[in-house]
Amino acid sequence: MAAVRDPEATKARIFDAAVTEFARHGIAGARIDRIAAEAKANKQLIYAYYGNKAELFTHVLSRSMTDLAASVPVDPDDVDGWVDRLLDYHATHPEFLRLLFWEGLEYGTAELPDEPVRQDHYARKVAALTDGQARGVITDAIPAGDLLLLITAVVNWMAVVPQMRRIVTGAQDTDRDRLRASIKEAARRIVAR
Repeated sequence: MAAVRDPEATKARIFDAAVTEFARHGIAGARIDRIAAEAKANKQLIYAYYGNKAELFTHVLSRSMTDLAASVPVDPDDVDGWVDRLLDYHATHPEFLRLLFWEGLEYGTAELPDEPVRQDHYARKVAALTDGQARGVITDAIPAGDLLLLITAVVNWMAVVPQMRRIVTGAQDTDRDRLRASIKEAARRIVAR
């Protein structure tokens, strides 16, 4: 009996394998044959479904960003909750920040392949903060885009450099809890009116 083909399942396996491969090796270091082997798919299917390696990376990061945006919307009315949700998201999805950092290493300040889509993505986040500023729930002394960058930098850095977090602040659960409280306090102070 012949095996039944399931293109959606194959796409999902390719996507998951690509996330792992790109998070480990970046764009330049990733190999389509490793993705194919991990996904139990042939390389031609990867190219047919996703295009070349750079297009596959763009697709992986775009979908990962969409997942983050849906899972952790910007919330100027509950900065503590927003920070908690970001910290929790990055703890359970460490590959996301690795993908962003690989993108930064690969592209630097050059335009990204999907830059207009990314600008729209971040414009919605900035708009949420601008709305919070207009309603007086967070400071308007700092432009909304700058606030977004500052808060996400404070929240994301410990996930990006876990070795520094461990060395500087300690490795115990109580140290992580204390650091979480410090990050939330820093975010509150950044947005305070």
